Amino acid sequence: MNIDEVRDYGLSLPFATERSPFGPDTLALEVGGRMFCLMTLDGQWDFYNLKAEPDYAVELRDRYSGIRSGYHMNKRHWISVDFHGDVPDRFQKELIHDSYSLVASKLPVAVRTRLGMGPEGRPSEKS
Repeated sequence: MNIDEVRDYGLSLPFATERSPFGPDTLALEVGGRMFCLMTLDGQWDFYNLKAEPDYAVELRDRYSGIRSGYHMNKRHWISVDFHGDVPDRFQKELIHDSYSLVASKLPVAVRTRLGMGPEGRPSEKS
């Protein structure tokens, strides 16, 4: 996947937004004001960062050379995924979705309710 594909897929998820909290060349994809994906727009990085469950992150790093500990992030909870590494595009989408779901599930109840999400961070049946 490339930057545009990662951005487009991330923003296709319910309630996902984007902003540049670290300057105009860095893009954060967020849900409920919390980041689930981080990448640079100036091509400085050839990877993007995603949130991941710690044990799963270890497994992913062991399985793919294109996944390593999150650059400039908490190494236990974030991974960096190469844009053009050995991670298939379809699986990258799963990782983006997993990151989004992990962050959404940890949002305060009031935020999830305001966004129309159920208890697990998924859109509720009513929205």
